[in-house]
Amino acid sequence: MQPLFAPPWWGSNPHLQTILPVLTKVAKVALQRERLELADGDFIDLDWLSPPHDGQPLLVLLHGLEGSANSHYARRMLTACAQQQLAAVVHHHRGCSGEPNRLARSYHSGDTADISHTLQLLRQRYPQSPLLAVGYSLGGNVLAKYQGEQGDASLLSRAAVVSAPLELAGCSRKLEQGFSRLYQRYLLRQLQQKMQHKRTQTPTTLPDNNAIRQLNTFYKFDDQLTGPMHGFSGADDYYQQASALPLLGNIQRPTLFIHAADDPFMSRSVIPDIDSLPSCVQYELYHHGGHVGFINGGTPWQPKYFLEQRLLQYLLEDEHAGSL
Repeated sequence: MQPLFAPPWWGSNPHLQTILPVLTKVAKVALQRERLELADGDFIDLDWLSPPHDGQPLLVLLHGLEGSANSHYARRMLTACAQQQLAAVVHHHRGCSGEPNRLARSYHSGDTADISHTLQLLRQRYPQSPLLAVGYSLGGNVLAKYQGEQGDASLLSRAAVVSAPLELAGCSRKLEQGFSRLYQRYLLRQLQQKMQHKRTQTPTTLPDNNAIRQLNTFYKFDDQLTGPMHGFSGADDYYQQASALPLLGNIQRPTLFIHAADDPFMSRSVIPDIDSLPSCVQYELYHHGGHVGFINGGTPWQPKYFLEQRLLQYLLEDEHAGSL
């Protein structure tokens, strides 16, 4: 059987697959913002492409670490949804919508409470609309963990998980090696700046700015900040409790996983025992694709992408079969 994805002759390098989509311009889609006030006094922002009508499916997008509705993959998916007249909304993690969140806490890879809140609200508001979701990278781990925790109680009819760090400890180690250290440095710089800003805005016990700058690996950052900030004893405790991999066997709703074996953000430890996965889980492992890349054609100046077509094909499978 032919694989569904293969890179073009010029695009098999994992770093090109990872970096080129970030550098390629993607048109902005007009979005409408909605703020959800949370019971703990904080907020999350939803960016709407369009609400569903007459029982139309609604697609919820969960972005990755320090991503947003402006991330290249979100923009491309929103464009594809607009072309198919599919209702869609981006769920932002706390502090990722362009405005700092109010509390001393932030967001993390295993935080399923906020997406649960969003999905419950959407279910109440649109009871006749099937809820669908795509999670990218960190958002993919959150989505996979939600699916595993909820089992048959999941509010999602279908879900898809792309390039997710399902085993966080291994991913943390991977980002300390070779070229992957550049990705770590880039992302940590954003996280450090956000934490330094949070020190000036929110009463907090965060370390001083110089100490934050010294947290130059994800393990150090998660051990001193992410973990304690969210109730974990440190990085090891956080990685163990937040990783979705141990929960995949509990998934009871149709869920697609897409992963590239050459993903420079991931170790092989994120790849599950595929034979042991529930029958409702479809796992697609490709040799190439990088991290949320999956360029499958075009030119380096105008690349074409696999993800949007494949994700919508899977997520709308029931609708195409006439059962929605």
